[in-house]
Amino acid sequence: MPTVVLVGTLDTKGNELAYLRDRVREHGVDVLLVDAGVFEPQVEADITHDEVARAAGEDVSELASRGDRGAAVTAMALGAVEVARRLQADGRLDAIAGVGGSGNSAIATAAMRALPVGVPKLMVSTLASGDTRPYVGAVDVTMTYSVVDISGVNSISARILANAAGAIAGMAKATVPPVAEKSLVAATMFGVTTPCVTRARERLEELGYEVLVFHATGTGGQSMEALARGGYLAGVLDVTTTELADDLVGGVLSAGPDRLEAAGAAGIPQVVSLGALDMVNFGPRDTVPQRFADRNLYVHNPTVTLMRTTPDECAELGRRIGRKLSAANGPTALFVPLRGVSAIDVEGQPFYDPAADAALLAGLRETLDGVETRELDTDVNDPAFAVAAADRLHELIGEARR
Repeated sequence: MPTVVLVGTLDTKGNELAYLRDRVREHGVDVLLVDAGVFEPQVEADITHDEVARAAGEDVSELASRGDRGAAVTAMALGAVEVARRLQADGRLDAIAGVGGSGNSAIATAAMRALPVGVPKLMVSTLASGDTRPYVGAVDVTMTYSVVDISGVNSISARILANAAGAIAGMAKATVPPVAEKSLVAATMFGVTTPCVTRARERLEELGYEVLVFHATGTGGQSMEALARGGYLAGVLDVTTTELADDLVGGVLSAGPDRLEAAGAAGIPQVVSLGALDMVNFGPRDTVPQRFADRNLYVHNPTVTLMRTTPDECAELGRRIGRKLSAANGPTALFVPLRGVSAIDVEGQPFYDPAADAALLAGLRETLDGVETRELDTDVNDPAFAVAAADRLHELIGEARR
């Protein structure tokens, strides 16, 4: 019988979690109720708040006596992470769920994000209709908006929780049909690098790989690197490193300052390029910060406005990439397209700027140390560039296996 782990603060949401537990059990699934509260629980837990606090190196009585809710949530979230990991390692967690407001959502989703991709994760939350990125992160957390606050079981919340019970029980019992096992390769793509990644993907599939393509939207890069850290990938074709530009300049699609480090740290063969480093991403035109009003702006569509990176910004991007690649532990190759890093960075297009591209290359040369570098007299979307990058990744993977 599959086991669903329910995580929540039983001192404030105990009755609602007990209702969800009972509905899950009706679907023929076992349940472990984990108490992440610090005060007296409303219902009995299978894993007590004392155990959760100890897993975080804390004492639950001390957490309660301090009267610091933020510190308590932080500590119990750490404990919930450790408890979830142990349960999953012991074969006692087939799915995980939670229900609540901001505190419960922070605690339960921290535990969810600590589990491998593919483990079913469901959070019923009052925060699910807003910005869910802090809760979902870069993994497969499913969030359901609670519609009403989590305060008692009423005609609306009962239906929402019953739906959630059916969903998490079904996910826990679901099986995946057998698929042909192939080595996994990750690739990063943007609209302006699509021709390159499409042709490279086709070439890698011809060579026998399964290719996972990630949209370089911040969370896309984070998701790809989470798989790299998790040991899922045989290689990485990181054609589109544009998220670094957003992190440097302040765009909306940053993947954080650690982007482009996971594969190198894990020793995974990687071929890297400079796709879409000519741009920083913002929302609709009227959301672009006023300080950028005089910059080269391009309205990609009604919801996306692109801003051309300057020579100074490109030089710094080059230096950062050079340092990151030089620190890699695994086979690494950098492919440089000399005639443009995106579909709109070629002659005749709005972001064509030879000076900025030259600065990018100069910055790379400042910090690259011992990294194989291939400069090709093409733009990034030339089929020859794509095939050359794919073939080199295949060679690096083969060399690493030998």
